[in-house]
Amino acid sequence: MIEVEPSGAACGARVTGVDLTRPLDAESISAIRRAWLDHQVLAFPGQKMDDDDLERFTVAFGGFGTDPFFAPIPGREHVAAILREADEQTPLFAENWHTDWSFQARPPAGTCLLAVDIPPFGGDTLFANQNAAWEALEPERQRELEGLVAIHSARLAYSPDGTYGKGDAGRSMAIRPSEEALATQAHPLIAIHPETARKGFFSCLGYIIGIEGMPQAEATALLRELYAWQSSDRFVYRHKWEPDMLVMWDNRAVLHRATGGYEGHRRELHRTTIAAWDDARRNDDQPGDVRPREAS
Repeated sequence: MIEVEPSGAACGARVTGVDLTRPLDAESISAIRRAWLDHQVLAFPGQKMDDDDLERFTVAFGGFGTDPFFAPIPGREHVAAILREADEQTPLFAENWHTDWSFQARPPAGTCLLAVDIPPFGGDTLFANQNAAWEALEPERQRELEGLVAIHSARLAYSPDGTYGKGDAGRSMAIRPSEEALATQAHPLIAIHPETARKGFFSCLGYIIGIEGMPQAEATALLRELYAWQSSDRFVYRHKWEPDMLVMWDNRAVLHRATGGYEGHRRELHRTTIAAWDDARRNDDQPGDVRPREAS
């Protein structure tokens, strides 16, 4: 029987009573999806999964999203390694708050990370509940922000001159920067979740590089102000990794970032992204309950 234990923080829950090394039935998929929508981040401990299991789990929750700037691991098309070797000296990967691939026209609904090699300490992942961040704003401030359209781009991270571009030497991860990162994509700053109908911030400064119709200096100042609010401690859940653990999170509802503190130890996780919700609905074989729910 599937059991869900909330973290007690702004988001996050621990899920037990299910074996992810076996195919899931429709009832289990629906139960996990409900917990995912309720808690935004789910951790499944004690799962001795391999990459076949990871891929099967991803397909069950919507199929694969597109990872434009990661090379997959050998023999796989949709699995990437989030890797840092024990002696690596490069800046920590993904240490700033972000939403995965928000610069895409159809960003992924979620992300899955499977623990492969977990250091004995450090390496926590932080998650910030963006529905809660929005709902905590004063109504007047909400009215000021609603209707703004954010300009997203991967240029600061994955262009040849970006953080992970041609100057990023000695990194163990298989990152592939490209001129394609210079493209831009517009999304509402405040989005309505397609399954829960809750409003929340979508992404933040970094992948958001401007606001439509707003002078750049004014937009940057606003985005910096919002970044501080969106990542306030009151909205954050700190996830501690364990060996044999799978974590899935809802990119439509949370920000996340990596932390260090495991110098001298190797860390590896295998990652897949879950396709945009509308893409998943087009798959007639998609199991589980994906009907929108009322806002809470």
